[in-house]
Amino acid sequence: MEILIEDPITTCLSPLVYDMICKLGFEVRENCDISSIVTENGDVCWKTITDCVVYTESAQGLDYGESVRLLGPVCEAVHLHLSSLSKGQFEMRYAPGLQWTGVPELFPEIFDALESLQSPAISLSLMKLTSCLERALGDVYLLIGKECPFLLRDLLASEELAQVFGQPVMDVLKVFVGSPCGLNLRNVLWHGFAAPPEIPPKYCSMMLLLTAGLGQLLKGYLQQAEFALAHRPFVTLTGLEDLIAFPDVTYEVLSVLEDVMKKSTFILKIMLPYWEVAFVKFKSHRFADCVILLLVQLETGLRKVFATVNKCPKRLLTAESTALYTTFDEILAKHLNDGKINQLPLFLGEPAMEFLWDFLNHQEGPRLRDRLSHGEISLPEFPKEAANQLLAFSFVLLLRFIDEDLLSMFKEKAAVRALICLAEAYATRCHPVAQLRKQSSCASPCQVLSCERSVAVWPRLPLPEGAEEEAERSEGNSEVNACNSLIAETVAELCRHVPETRCVARDAECLPPGKRPPLLRELCCIPVPTLFCPRAVLEVLAVLRRIGTHCRRVCDQVAACAELRRRQWEDRSLRSRQRRNYLRLVHSIKLLSPMLYLILLLIALELVNIHMVLGKNTSEYQQYLRFLKSVLQYTENLAAYTRQDKNKWDEAVNLTHAALLKIWTFSEKKQMLIHLAKKSTNKVV
Repeated sequence: MEILIEDPITTCLSPLVYDMICKLGFEVRENCDISSIVTENGDVCWKTITDCVVYTESAQGLDYGESVRLLGPVCEAVHLHLSSLSKGQFEMRYAPGLQWTGVPELFPEIFDALESLQSPAISLSLMKLTSCLERALGDVYLLIGKECPFLLRDLLASEELAQVFGQPVMDVLKVFVGSPCGLNLRNVLWHGFAAPPEIPPKYCSMMLLLTAGLGQLLKGYLQQAEFALAHRPFVTLTGLEDLIAFPDVTYEVLSVLEDVMKKSTFILKIMLPYWEVAFVKFKSHRFADCVILLLVQLETGLRKVFATVNKCPKRLLTAESTALYTTFDEILAKHLNDGKINQLPLFLGEPAMEFLWDFLNHQEGPRLRDRLSHGEISLPEFPKEAANQLLAFSFVLLLRFIDEDLLSMFKEKAAVRALICLAEAYATRCHPVAQLRKQSSCASPCQVLSCERSVAVWPRLPLPEGAEEEAERSEGNSEVNACNSLIAETVAELCRHVPETRCVARDAECLPPGKRPPLLRELCCIPVPTLFCPRAVLEVLAVLRRIGTHCRRVCDQVAACAELRRRQWEDRSLRSRQRRNYLRLVHSIKLLSPMLYLILLLIALELVNIHMVLGKNTSEYQQYLRFLKSVLQYTENLAAYTRQDKNKWDEAVNLTHAALLKIWTFSEKKQMLIHLAKKSTNKVV
């Protein structure tokens, strides 16, 4: 147990927010006639609802508090009305108005949750409803606007939606989900501030009715404007196989986890029902529901640790409308708002931080939190693999906050020990560094090692009968010979900067590519710090990755072209000019193969020393970027010349000669990162 936090916490809502959500909407006790809110056919009477919205004296803004007070009885009437309906009656009256969301199957589930009166299920339903509503409103926005706002509050404030639904209707939505001054139900729930009993069920009922009412308004607008609503496709989570760090969570582990969660101080007691429902959802294969609850509660638990280690207990509560909430963005950042070092990353350690960044933050990761909360993922199709990884990680995290004796007892189980070991050894998979050095054989365009394998095979490609003799007669290009000599010298120079820790015979670089020792593989195994990379490092990484992308493209194009022309030669379907072009291809391969190997070696070595870029001043940094961009330009042009519809093999040789001279010249100036690393080592010595 690394930290034990006392848990006298009864709410994570600040006093004003608590009063807004739990008290203000209950102050007006008058009964509201449901027939003035919704007809027997299920048509929403918007005027009754919009009349409850109160504006400030200047009419420039909303009086959120008074609006919530007046809407309270309306919400109560709606809740009693829905509670009186059977499921069949609900679907008959309201299903047509909910079709516009694109996920009509969600709403009978929400109705069931309301009927169950189980507060965790109601909170989960409201989270799913708000994310679905946001996605659907974005689709409506795109009927008129071009680029949909990312934040719900900006979406609700847009003129485009006011044009479709009317400004009074949008003001109603702002009271419920669009502003920290109002109920702000979406953010309070999705950021894990509200305990299950703190969300009145009547607000979920009201949001359900409002969503149906929006559908009715939209139908009229679409008929009048003669538009058709198109839904954006859901995001498909790809590349999850690269993110699998933990084995499947077994029932044995789940049973231990159920014990751990009752004893771990990471979990606030008021939030324990959410964890219990998350496990139930996992067992019943409702993986999206499980992950939504886990993400929300990970944020709650990490906020608790954040507030403790940074000695700022007030940050555990929701902020008022005048301040920002403490969310994942700040919890996982390097610095606090005041510039001080955030102690949470130091406390959690790099492996845990890397996992959280991979699954939540990196642009090329699944970004589960963003995509689920903004309704970008199909909930029924949510993959088990993602839920399994998050649940296993959560389990290991909970174990860090239990009594030592209990931890020792749990560690007696081999499955538990294995999960802990895997968590402690976790390394990023979604950071640009990891993306650049990916080793898998899938079709990622930025794979140094798979590109090297392709390049190594080129010189050994079999020539068809008769082609070898013609190729030998056509050889003798002095430029190719000069290039190969310079390549050998440049590679030898680069190899002098291979870190001393690697036991590689550097003189073996004079061997043909296919017979070289696995230098690139060794370089790609050297750890590179990835957490909180400065902007300069990320900029250099971006250029290196683009270079790698074009190298990969050249590899694919040359291999495909060589295979096609070889078959055509054997089939005697090549004309005389095409035969000569094929021989030029064969000849140029003897240059392009070692040249691409040189570039891959350059990428691998610069990557190992990537943080040395911080030692350059502004002028040196700009010169270095220009050099890398010249290499990028070469690979872009090479990719264009080697396309099957171009076949500019002689031009590729000329291009290679010019690029090689630039690389050699820059290397002579000792301005690469490998040279800075050497200087740094010498200073230490």
